[in-house]
Amino acid sequence: MSQVSDLSRSLAPFDQNTTLTVVVELSEASWLVAGMIPGIERQPVKKQEPDPVALLRLLERWRLEAIKAGKTIGQIALAFEAGRDGFWLARWLQARDIAAHVIHSTSVAVSREHRRAKTDRLDTAMLMRVFVGWLRGERGHCRMVAIPTLEQEDAKRPSRERESLVGERTRIINRMKAALARLGIRGFNPALRKAPQRLAALRTPEGVPIPPNTLDEFRRDMDRLAVVREQIDGIERARLARLENAPAAGPYAMVRLLARVVGVGVETADMLVQEVLSRNLRDRRAVARYVGLTGSPDESGKRRREKGLAKAGNPRARRGLIQLAWRFLRFQSDSALASATTVQTPAVIASTRKRGIGRGGTERGVIGADRAWLQWSPGTRVMAEG
Repeated sequence: MSQVSDLSRSLAPFDQNTTLTVVVELSEASWLVAGMIPGIERQPVKKQEPDPVALLRLLERWRLEAIKAGKTIGQIALAFEAGRDGFWLARWLQARDIAAHVIHSTSVAVSREHRRAKTDRLDTAMLMRVFVGWLRGERGHCRMVAIPTLEQEDAKRPSRERESLVGERTRIINRMKAALARLGIRGFNPALRKAPQRLAALRTPEGVPIPPNTLDEFRRDMDRLAVVREQIDGIERARLARLENAPAAGPYAMVRLLARVVGVGVETADMLVQEVLSRNLRDRRAVARYVGLTGSPDESGKRRREKGLAKAGNPRARRGLIQLAWRFLRFQSDSALASATTVQTPAVIASTRKRGIGRGGTERGVIGADRAWLQWSPGTRVMAEG
């Protein structure tokens, strides 16, 4: 049975004499390209405009230099760090028969000196070292990021846009409540649908109406809040329409399956499928590591300390899983899984205090249910049958 690569090392054979190895330090103003050319002792570094066509011309020129030196180039391996440019460059290069890889930025070890030197040239030299070690199949140099397709990236946009709009809605409401509190007005809920019609009737404790400039500000905030609500409703309606018209296979079928679980809505199911379950993860530990629910031990000599959850993974998926654990304990509190987590977690009282989680059994049950979800495979219906 074939094993899923964890992207911590390359599984393909690497021949340095027939491979043109290139790393690129990306920035908004320029790209710094460093290469290791077979048959050429020098390792050229070229600064150029952020233009993929110019990069392709540079790679072709270096390939011709290797051929003139008597080497045959079998492949071009290129890598750059994940950043604001996303994955479009990797997809563009892969479509032109270039083995493009995206390095996980936090997986590259750097000097711990208080004032370490940092320049683009030093960064490209460091990336070249870790990239060559990764190509050789050695663990510990760096990890690569799975390059999603354009369709996979686009499928995540509705859930992420809705999350941003919900945050914007909360900010508008909180800002209005704070402004009302400064005027001494309490008990008015700006989130109500009829709140704009009730603004003019509000009075301060002195018995005077809201000042005109503040009233105009409230009306503009109300208009902005109505637009945000309409956009959130539009995203939710479009998602339901896609689910109704989608085939009974693929990610939409997984969303329907998860939405049947008590306590899991369409929004949570869509987020879990698009952010976690659609990825080709190796095992359950890889799932926990991806969402940042692994431990972070601090051990040195006789010191043994647990610093809590790593929180180094996908924050959206981690927040969704924690909320899902709360809902599971609320809507399925009588299930066998919820009872098991409540019984099995009393031994972690001391560690939960270090993590900032309360002492109650419900909080411990949330952690246990959250971890138990990671042990639930889509082929079983443990949570639903509970």
